[in-house]
Amino acid sequence: MKSITVQAMAKNVRSGRTFPIWLGRLRTLLWGIPLLVVSCGTAPPPTLNGQEASIVTRETVHPQAYYHFLRGSLAELNNNAATALEEYQAGLAFDADSKFLKFRLAKLHFSMSHLTEAVDLARQIPVSEITQAAMFFDLAKIFAGGGDTGRAVEILSEGERHFPQDERIYISHGTLLLNIKELQMAEAVFHDLLLHVPGSAEAHYYLGVIALEAKTKQEAKAHFQDAIALHPTFERAYLKLVAISEEAEEPQEAIELLERYLVEVNPHHREFRLRVIRLYIGQHNTDKALNHLDYFLQQNSDDLHAQILKAQIYGEMGNFPAAIEQLNAILRVRPNELRVRDFLGLLYEEMKDYDRAIQAYRTNVQMDDTFFDSILHLGFVSYRLKRNQEALSYLDQAVSLNPKRPEPYLLLGLTHFQMEEYHKAKARLEEGIQHDPSNAELHFNLGTVYDKLDHFDNVVREMEETLALDPEHADALNYLGYSYADRGIKGEQALSLTQ
Repeated sequence: MKSITVQAMAKNVRSGRTFPIWLGRLRTLLWGIPLLVVSCGTAPPPTLNGQEASIVTRETVHPQAYYHFLRGSLAELNNNAATALEEYQAGLAFDADSKFLKFRLAKLHFSMSHLTEAVDLARQIPVSEITQAAMFFDLAKIFAGGGDTGRAVEILSEGERHFPQDERIYISHGTLLLNIKELQMAEAVFHDLLLHVPGSAEAHYYLGVIALEAKTKQEAKAHFQDAIALHPTFERAYLKLVAISEEAEEPQEAIELLERYLVEVNPHHREFRLRVIRLYIGQHNTDKALNHLDYFLQQNSDDLHAQILKAQIYGEMGNFPAAIEQLNAILRVRPNELRVRDFLGLLYEEMKDYDRAIQAYRTNVQMDDTFFDSILHLGFVSYRLKRNQEALSYLDQAVSLNPKRPEPYLLLGLTHFQMEEYHKAKARLEEGIQHDPSNAELHFNLGTVYDKLDHFDNVVREMEETLALDPEHADALNYLGYSYADRGIKGEQALSLTQ
């Protein structure tokens, strides 16, 4: 059987002779293509299924309208939305009452973010004449995307009455209500879904989400557990349970959930594997953390995050040589990873190998003279080594790069203090407080400077401000207590502060 070109189709339509033959062939072709599902803000892959083809043949009695519908569908399949719009509109010129052509146009406009046109066309489609669950779903998305959530809710409610076992309509309905904070109405929708589809894991999941919003965490846990019982690989439900456990400061329960998923569901899940590693690190169980990390790296040897995490674990263990070797191994392959080299410098500092630390930081600055962290760390190391002028130079660079960060001002104040330049120390600390007034360390060190300047009232003010910001600040408690004691005032308060 010879193939027929679009031009030949057009000729046949105009002649009115062989139209039914090629039409039957195209209908057979189109029936095998899956249903088009439109998502807000994205252009979907245009498709057409047999149900849609049968609808248009029932509704569109004019052959030219059907011809333009087919040309529009082919244009959509070729990702030519502009041509598809022209063809569907041309079809409407022959059959102005075609609900299906209006529906196709509305979906196409919506996928192109033409929300006004999409909503205007959607309003012309009587809900009473919708015969497919997907059409309820898509029309509701158009109205919701166009800002008419009330109409979207009405359409989804009607869809549930027509298709009471279509889970997707309930989920769209319930999540739409969740998004507009109608929690009780959303809860009713998901309970209704469970009545009609008792095995819906999604219904339990969203009921758990609603329970979390209502602060009923035990009820939420029960729903998430039910969701997993119905759907053992339900990743989102596992994540919610893990988050509940972490928030309740029950890390062991979170670990057990993650271990269960990794054993029973998917041992290659990156996020879950790294999350359980972080939990083990938080519990100082470095052996378990390393076991998981080594397993992960066997399958993902180039994963930079995991490689750095291994160095972090060695650092937690106090095994700085192993941590340093791990970072150097990364840098041999990835020499441009500035943050890795900066971490390496910090480890050298921990080992008091300041020359190598400085070398690491300087290498970074040579590669990028705006890399704030390494410039700041050069300032800190120089301060510790009492290379005060170098420290001031680096720290002034850090301020110019990021004037809102408090750390350079704190270190500038400490450096001037170390140089016994108390007025300059005061000025730099006050400058830092202007940018970050809630920084307890800036206030505490300003208080110590005032002590050197013999401004006792200001000492008290800054120490009290420090304690207001951080009531457990041990240095401020002691400093204020001993300051009172040295001056023989507020004896009882001085004693209580230093105890």
